[in-house]
Amino acid sequence: MASFKLLNYAGVAGEARSGILVGDNVIDLASAGMPGSTYELLQNWDANQAKMAKIADDAASHEAHPLADVQLMAPVVPPVVYNAAANYVDHQKEMAADGKALVKEDTHPYFFLKAGPHCVIGPGADIRLPKVSNFIDWEAELAVVIGKPARNVAAADALDYVAGYTIFNDLSARDIGKPVGRTFNTHWFVHKNFDGSGPMGPWMVPASDIPDPHNVDIKLWVNDSLEQDSNSKYLFFNINEQIEYISARMTLRPGDVIATGTPSGVGRPKGKCLKPGDTVTIELGGIGKLINPVVQGD
Repeated sequence: MASFKLLNYAGVAGEARSGILVGDNVIDLASAGMPGSTYELLQNWDANQAKMAKIADDAASHEAHPLADVQLMAPVVPPVVYNAAANYVDHQKEMAADGKALVKEDTHPYFFLKAGPHCVIGPGADIRLPKVSNFIDWEAELAVVIGKPARNVAAADALDYVAGYTIFNDLSARDIGKPVGRTFNTHWFVHKNFDGSGPMGPWMVPASDIPDPHNVDIKLWVNDSLEQDSNSKYLFFNINEQIEYISARMTLRPGDVIATGTPSGVGRPKGKCLKPGDTVTIELGGIGKLINPVVQGD
């Protein structure tokens, strides 16, 4: 069975068209007899994955576009992205005032939400720095795309509910994350939700093509400077545990995305933030590269 990657690319009028990447060519799924958005196709992932695999096996008989000739878009735009906070020990230490890590037995997974349609942008799209913040930071993450409804799922069975994996950049407004005149510790909404604060892509790799999601290299560069260099094996709460935790509280739905957390190397502890003219490149082993330029926004 031929391997493929699920993606969106821009059509003639700029609309998102679902496709699969086979080798260096993009096959339009609607033209191959599979209409619908990638989000819609994820609603019946097991059956549709088998159909896409058949298309990939017979790639030569389908009209294709060279990858170099298409503008990729985010592989899926979910209603919501579940973001795991402080989910690598080294990141906990670099962000803590006392430099200490959490004790796993004394805590539980910790999530905040990003609004998918507002926050998610695709590869090559501009990261537009919002005027409300003077310190936008980067966070490279392995993202999980859910492939079937998951409710009260045991950790041991959790990966059976995963359609695939992609790259996510959890952009963070570090200087506006403390509520003014409130007793709350963190203002997650303004800290994590602004237009374009969730670059994602360049495509989704089916779970069957990632032998071990807990052994994925994670690297991030700002321009030519390597800022993050780690591996998903260092997750504090692993993917199975995260799915178990969320699904005990609400049903995970096909097309939902979980950004599993970022390792150390973010900008705040180093006094670094994104500036207009920068380029952010994230590379995850077995998945690919997500590249986004940085410009001043409004």
